[in-house]
Amino acid sequence: MRATSQPPIPYARTAQRPQWAELPAVLREAISARLGAPVTAAHTVGGGFTPGFVGVVETATGERSFIKSALRPDQDVIADFYATEATVSARLPAALPAARLRWTLNTPSYVVLCFDAIDGQMPEPPWQPAALDTALDTWARAAAVLAAPPPELVALRLPRLIDHVPVILQQWTAVAHGTAPSAAMPDWALAQLPALTALEAKASRYLDADTLTHLDLRADNVIIDSTGRGWICDWNWLCHGPAWFDTVGMLVGAYAGGHDTDRLFAEHPTSQGAPSDALDVALAAFAGYWLEHACRPGHPGSPHIRPHQRWHGEQALAWLATRQGWPTPTST
Repeated sequence: MRATSQPPIPYARTAQRPQWAELPAVLREAISARLGAPVTAAHTVGGGFTPGFVGVVETATGERSFIKSALRPDQDVIADFYATEATVSARLPAALPAARLRWTLNTPSYVVLCFDAIDGQMPEPPWQPAALDTALDTWARAAAVLAAPPPELVALRLPRLIDHVPVILQQWTAVAHGTAPSAAMPDWALAQLPALTALEAKASRYLDADTLTHLDLRADNVIIDSTGRGWICDWNWLCHGPAWFDTVGMLVGAYAGGHDTDRLFAEHPTSQGAPSDALDVALAAFAGYWLEHACRPGHPGSPHIRPHQRWHGEQALAWLATRQGWPTPTST
């Protein structure tokens, strides 16, 4: 039995977010006014990697809402993410397993998104079989809906995953060309650089698709409600690309937990019709991306982002090495 690995970070407490009472009074008043009653209770969500306010609020009438907000100009990047999420979420098909966007506020001072509050929680690592099955089934349903994008989403002219390939999904190739630091990659993996660059080269063909994919599918973007139903959150990275790419991204954490991820990928509806080496191509691209980003300077608003990327990069690379039969420090 191969060794398992658990993430070095607490995924339920990765974010450094303000509490409701710490938000500027003008923002709290604007949200309460839009909700139609004063907020009497609020629970800040600890997961995620952004410093904006994210949490469930309850008003004096007993109504519960899921609120995301960011201030300008201090949180301009996050505010722009939220504005994009609002634009996309307002056009998501009703059949998609995603919380309904109720309303937004977008001013020069802040951005606020209000969603239906889902009574549930994210599946914390390690992945349990039932939770993993639910998440994979939920993604299969979502991918089926997005396989024929509705006109409302097509009209947004969303980005294409293939456009990310030469920029962020060919880090092994960048190392080989001397345009990315080799120190970001393990020495034993650099010995496999020709094979890794060959896999990355295929991404330019494999990742071109008119279907839509989430592009940020991971455990803390999944919620399983009190009835056992799964939901997918954070749709601001929605783009044109093959759904199997996201399936691989979510399964990296499951590989670390000892699950038979080769079988799970092969049996998942999104992998049907994918190239025979699609899994390896995705693992090479993910590993290079995560390991390179892990070596970048830390982010003051997200202290756990680099360990998160390092661990995922290591697990993606270990899974690929196992599939390819490459020697690693743990296998020699």
